[in-house]
Amino acid sequence: MSARPSETAHGTVPENVYRRRWVILGALMLSLLIVVLDNSILNVAMKTIAQPAPTGLGASQSELEWSVNSYTLVFAGLLFTAGLLGDRLGRRRVLLFGLAVFGAGSVCAALATSPGQLVAFRAVMGLGGAFVMPATLAILMNVFERDEQPKAIGIWAGGVGLGIAIGPVTGGVLLEHFWWGSVFLVNVPIVLVALAAMVLLVPESRDPRPGRLDPPGVLLSIAGLVLLVYGIIKGGQLADFTDPEVLLTGGGGLAVLVVFVLHERRSDHPAIDVSYFRNPAFSAAVAAIALVFFALMGVTFFAVFYLQSVRGFTALEAGLLMVPLAVAQLIFAPRARLAVDRFGAKAVCATGMSGIAAGMAAFLLFGRTTPIWALEVVFFVQGTAMAHIMPPATVSIMQSLPREKAGSGSAVNNTFRQVGGAMGVAVLGSLLSARYREGIEGHLQSLPLPEGVRHAAGESIEGTLALASRLGPAGRQLVDPAKDAFIGAMHVTVLGSAAVALLGAVVVAVWLPGRPRTEGTHGQPPEPEDAAKPPVGAGR
Repeated sequence: MSARPSETAHGTVPENVYRRRWVILGALMLSLLIVVLDNSILNVAMKTIAQPAPTGLGASQSELEWSVNSYTLVFAGLLFTAGLLGDRLGRRRVLLFGLAVFGAGSVCAALATSPGQLVAFRAVMGLGGAFVMPATLAILMNVFERDEQPKAIGIWAGGVGLGIAIGPVTGGVLLEHFWWGSVFLVNVPIVLVALAAMVLLVPESRDPRPGRLDPPGVLLSIAGLVLLVYGIIKGGQLADFTDPEVLLTGGGGLAVLVVFVLHERRSDHPAIDVSYFRNPAFSAAVAAIALVFFALMGVTFFAVFYLQSVRGFTALEAGLLMVPLAVAQLIFAPRARLAVDRFGAKAVCATGMSGIAAGMAAFLLFGRTTPIWALEVVFFVQGTAMAHIMPPATVSIMQSLPREKAGSGSAVNNTFRQVGGAMGVAVLGSLLSARYREGIEGHLQSLPLPEGVRHAAGESIEGTLALASRLGPAGRQLVDPAKDAFIGAMHVTVLGSAAVALLGAVVVAVWLPGRPRTEGTHGQPPEPEDAAKPPVGAGR
């Protein structure tokens, strides 16, 4: 049997692994899908969980928020550490561990009998998810040769978009036929299939020269990320980023991360080599991912309320209306590499960020009676734009690092995406809440209500509509003003979101490298300096 050319040239992926690389990618996407799907599926179940037992758990608004935030806090705080452990202990090993923990947490969450238990078990699921997400991308980089990595990453990114979009649909179907815990229990059979696929198909890989451990660096990264994300979440909950608790936790997190960077620069065995950020292809791509998720997660946050509270669609219908977002990503993400080959990553990513900004700005034209086909077009445009940002940006990050550091690179990619998304929900959600309160406050003041009730009703359109329902005929006068106030707040919020997307376009246009020279490289970027190093154990 003759050796394939890529093996002769590089010899980085053993033949037996190379032959089943696409099947391995399918197994990795199954693992990825379950983590992404769970985050989007929970949003649909919120209203049901808030109802009294036996329909739900009778969770308060704060408890509902922490059922999401406990997952986010643990997930974001441990992403970086999980990537490092994968490089050191074996990526398949940590992925199997993460899947098992995620599955166990899902069972416990489904059987929770109180909101406090649900919050705790969601944190367990966040622990498992943190070990799954970076490992999938790191393994991908070790089973595909460099020239096929852009295509594989495009398919991987399309899987992320698919999970985000089908989550609400799946959740709506489950809640129509089963109890609220089914949105967690549905994870279990998928986890079992993914575990079997990992054992049977996926090879082990690790850094053959991991060096000494860096416990201070690891602990500093965990403390800094947890404090920063907690501060962001708390600021969003209070709609006040000047609150002392927010400043102490968020500012403390930033300070700890600065100490982390200084420690890594001086260490002779750093957890991550911070000099990678001097590479424009790496740092600009990381910034682009953070900014696009800042902009998109904020819009996803208010789009659900626009569809359900303003337009009157059910949770299932709202989920179905977001399908074009996923379809666009499934179509274009695997093909983004073709545009990059022709125009270069700089032009493609900058155009994609501009497309995101245009999609955000289009919401300025949306009101209570806007034809729904217009919304579908906007979702498709946003999905198309995102499909031309995530794959090339991820390729730039991952191919800027040595292959044996794939876990670290994947962890950085996912950490910035998670922090950017959390900031988008917190900051844009706070802006939406503040503007909504300004729009509805006068109408609430005209009603003889206790101050506490009035304040709670002004927090969100859901709070106002819930009060209107309790007041009966007297509350009908609040419905139209609530919808108008929300639309006005939405228009202000999308301007902020569009501005962030445009900032991302500028960052990409200025700092992301342009189209590489093709002489002798057949259009592919040059191999990293360590390409001549021995294999990193893709088939170990």
